[in-house]
Amino acid sequence: FDIAGTPVQLTQASRYPWDGAVEITVEPQAPLEFTLHLRIPAWSSSATLEINGEAVDLEDMTSDGYAAIRRSWKKGDRVRLDLEMPIERLYANPEVRQDAGRVALSRGPLIYCVEASDNDSRLHRLTLPRTAGIEAHEAPELLGGVVTLSATARADAGDGWQDGLYRREPPASVETRLTAIPYYAWDNREPGEMLVWLRDG
Repeated sequence: FDIAGTPVQLTQASRYPWDGAVEITVEPQAPLEFTLHLRIPAWSSSATLEINGEAVDLEDMTSDGYAAIRRSWKKGDRVRLDLEMPIERLYANPEVRQDAGRVALSRGPLIYCVEASDNDSRLHRLTLPRTAGIEAHEAPELLGGVVTLSATARADAGDGWQDGLYRREPPASVETRLTAIPYYAWDNREPGEMLVWLRDG
């Protein structure tokens, strides 16, 4: 594009949304002063910025969710923005009755869900303990290449209910491995259940 009649090329390289590292190479045809605005999303609890390998204080230049970098740019200047990609538990407003007592998972900008394709237990039986560690795993062969989340969950056992719908004893639970995929990618394999809001335990 042109700024004040000077051609400027920006080249961006990243693996976003799987990785929070974003590199931008700035190539004006001649040295040129302008402001480059970079979005600092609210989901990133921590971000760092480097220009040509030197750390820059993001806090001083960030306003309304954008870092405003004003300088005289020259050909080959490199900007690196690193956004932290935390795995987080999300809780719904208590007024949302259907989600009360439940938790959803996110990583970076993506919401996750669980599908029957990846989980041995019926999804409505799953509980994600608050103490469970949640890990991210790259899965390049799955659904066009995604990052999955996994955790050790609890599943209500379905045995011992042959005599009816109710009993006085609570159901036993067993440990099970829970796998979650990005929500946008669900329903691309065999038919089956999907759940975003898991029981919180």
